[in-house]
Amino acid sequence: QVQLMESGGGLVQPGGSLKLSCTASGRPAALYVVAWYRQAPGQSRELVAQIRSNSSPTYADSAKGRFTISIDNNRRTVYLQMNNLIPEESSIYSCKARIPVPCSGAMYNEYWGEGTQVAVSS
Repeated sequence: QVQLMESGGGLVQPGGSLKLSCTASGRPAALYVVAWYRQAPGQSRELVAQIRSNSSPTYADSAKGRFTISIDNNRRTVYLQMNNLIPEESSIYSCKARIPVPCSGAMYNEYWGEGTQVAVSS
């Protein structure tokens, strides 16, 4: 069973930086329509950044200019570089991606990772 796995979270001071990673486990897989979300306790899930095919990355207004989403050349790993973090951005960050179904042609499934925790605190 293919799954997504995030890594790179942790505790940073305000103004610090983290780089999150997300990759498929279970079997090698290319990722499409990749996105990062965050959800803090008691709050709804928020789309932070997304890359769709043949388009520029998009970001939540609060992330513009400070966060960068990227994916490597073989589409195996997606990243979220987060700079100048503020305490309000403490959250669980999760990745989402479409993964083609083997031997199915154009079919795909959409997957979520379980998330990696980011804590921004002095």
